[in-house]
Amino acid sequence: MRPTSMSRLAALASTALLLARPGGSMRHPVSRRRTRALAVGLVLAASSLVPSGSAGAADQYEWAALGDSYTAGGFVGDPQPALGDPSPDGCDRTTDAYPGVVDRELAEFPPGKPVHLTNVSCGNATIDNIATAKQTPISPVQPPTGGWPAVDPQTQRAGLNEQTDVVTIGVGGNSLPFGGMLLKCLEQGTSGKSCRDYYTNPPEGEERIQDKLARVQDEYIEMLAKVHQAAPNAKVITVGYPAVLPQEASACDRPALTELGSITHADVDWLRDDVLMPLNRTIQQVTSFFGDRYVDVYSSSVGHDACQPAGTKWVEGICGDAEEYWPAKVPGTLLNCALVGKRATLVHPNAAGHANTAAHVERAIRIALLER
Repeated sequence: MRPTSMSRLAALASTALLLARPGGSMRHPVSRRRTRALAVGLVLAASSLVPSGSAGAADQYEWAALGDSYTAGGFVGDPQPALGDPSPDGCDRTTDAYPGVVDRELAEFPPGKPVHLTNVSCGNATIDNIATAKQTPISPVQPPTGGWPAVDPQTQRAGLNEQTDVVTIGVGGNSLPFGGMLLKCLEQGTSGKSCRDYYTNPPEGEERIQDKLARVQDEYIEMLAKVHQAAPNAKVITVGYPAVLPQEASACDRPALTELGSITHADVDWLRDDVLMPLNRTIQQVTSFFGDRYVDVYSSSVGHDACQPAGTKWVEGICGDAEEYWPAKVPGTLLNCALVGKRATLVHPNAAGHANTAAHVERAIRIALLER
């Protein structure tokens, strides 16, 4: 953040801390838990604004890519590290995921000087795994006996510091979790039930969708604050999620596994309007609050969702096309995409989807570096 933001942010931090105490007041009701999360985020962000030396190495820009499977890639391109490499970490990063695509473009047309990418994105990462909690990867590709060992938070793995120039972050879906909700919607649809009803009036032990989104907002505030604290001179860019669901659920062919399977049309509409779009709005709003840049990939991907035909879709369905190393069956589930001649893509972007995201992220990075 710019030094001119310091006094305003410090004042907001003091106000938020005051409101978090018993007896604090606010014009609109806000839970103490959410107010406290906001206060913590503001205080951490304010502390990161202490002036320091100039950012970036003299001969290159430093870019760190953080995020979940929508950043890592999973099944698009070649694995990084390559198959057979002695140092895989189970995070399923690939060459044709958007960080790799952008990296190649920046190498061919450097923005004044070379850009060095450190990509530590990891499939199944939650918001907490970015800056707070270790993660145990779940890659189905050649897992070691006993499973994958835990990896450190991504800010730590990326080595964020005063020399980091740009940080891109694509995360949030697994904190709902969106994938788990899709599977529940599949289950409910198969039995003729509604997952909208399930998540708006949930059984004991399950959060309502409104509570899930509120929690994600709290977690995102604290995460961004910690990223700014770790990389105080960096331009931070957040990346939203694409239009994985159609504008009209009737476009989906039930129960085609190459699309959204048995999820009812009503639930597809609900997942789009009450889950995915609010998730993107939450990310955008928190990003704006911190003065960071949000990359909207939803708008440009409308009409390229999982229910479109091959060649038009930028998101594979529950089962879809993937590289040969990617499995057809999801361990621990009954899903076997080999039955339809496909692999278990679980509603993730394909190479065309990553190429679209890359175009927007590249532009955002170039603008950010011009502003340095």
